[in-house]
Amino acid sequence: MFCQLFGKYLIEMNVITKDEYEDIILALRNTRIKIGFLAIEEGYLTETEVKEIHRLQAIEDAKFGEIAVNNNFLSKEQLDKLLSMQEGDYVKFIQLLCEDKGLFLAEINGYIEDFRKRQGFDENELEALKHDEFDKVVPMFAFASKPFVTDLVGLMLRNITRFVSTDFYIDRIIRVKQADYKSFVTMELKGDADIHIGFLADDNQDGMLLIANRYADEQYTEANEDVYDAVGEFINCISGLFATNIFHKGVKVDIFPQHAYENQSAMGDAYVLPLYIEDKKVLFYIAINSEVKIGEDPIEGNIEVLEGSPESEDSKGSVVIVDDSSLSRKILRTILEENGYTVVCEAIDGIEGVDAYKEYKPDLITLDITMPKLTGNGALKEIMEYDSNANVIMITAAGQEDKILEALKCGAKRFITKPFLAEDIMKNITEVLG
Repeated sequence: MFCQLFGKYLIEMNVITKDEYEDIILALRNTRIKIGFLAIEEGYLTETEVKEIHRLQAIEDAKFGEIAVNNNFLSKEQLDKLLSMQEGDYVKFIQLLCEDKGLFLAEINGYIEDFRKRQGFDENELEALKHDEFDKVVPMFAFASKPFVTDLVGLMLRNITRFVSTDFYIDRIIRVKQADYKSFVTMELKGDADIHIGFLADDNQDGMLLIANRYADEQYTEANEDVYDAVGEFINCISGLFATNIFHKGVKVDIFPQHAYENQSAMGDAYVLPLYIEDKKVLFYIAINSEVKIGEDPIEGNIEVLEGSPESEDSKGSVVIVDDSSLSRKILRTILEENGYTVVCEAIDGIEGVDAYKEYKPDLITLDITMPKLTGNGALKEIMEYDSNANVIMITAAGQEDKILEALKCGAKRFITKPFLAEDIMKNITEVLG
């Protein structure tokens, strides 16, 4: 995140252009930091000593580090440390500024110091930012008087890194009473704490599209129900991990289905964090407030389901998939069919799921725990009353341990956690169906 924030500062100071910044960010992925450059940065070597080692390289045909150690320029311990640092984006960024822009290291360090002062960071905070230490960086931008806010921001950023992109930065969090939006995807957690979290686009929706495309591995070109569903599943992932974290601290919450809204206003005390992913803006919304009003008349999700397939003679078994997320149904169906199973029906809520089980009598049914109209556990109980031998696998985000335990006691054979891993799905199905 340092590279993006410092790069933005350099553009504002007319040190580099926006095009030059974008070229450097793109080059980061394919750049390996030179040991000599790292050694100067760490204060182990001078520029003169590095030039001497390069001269010796031309004579001895050996690696830089090997020559440096053999000629007592570096200790083995120092070399090992430098080798471990070669993948850091901060040093890559500085190296590219020197090589591609022709800046001197002393000149860059002067800009870094001015950047630090303008941002109001102390030395330790700057070091944390350089090395993307989220636990230390997030409080610098997302300090809030309400509990859980900073933790949620940190968890969200770690998952942005994991599923979306490492090229992002954040601005300082803002406390608001009203948030106007063009589109808003949100999820509610209720229990010992009442929490709304979500992503909203106040104008341009490119940031929302980027999250959806990367998380779903799709190429959506405009905001629609499928985009909102994919963003909702990403929020579901964050919510589940967060619910698990606070459960271990003695705070219990239930996760409710996600909703999407367009062209309205969220009213009530909340926090909004500007997030720029590959320079595309989206806002992360957090309300620790049961009175907040997100909007009226949510958009109906993509209720279209694929028709079931007839079971062939060589099928390994028939399956009914029940999930209110079209993305989750699609991923699960693809994995099952690629492994020789037949999906005979898809359903979007617990009521449809019960009816589908009674109609198709499948070898296996999967039930998402968090669904509208009738929850997965509610559907499970009705199915087990109808057929005590039913093979049921529950689908869940993290953070729903009590519901998982309840489902297993009611007769569910296994549970699978989102986001899906194909090997995890097939392992559980194989064990259930033998």
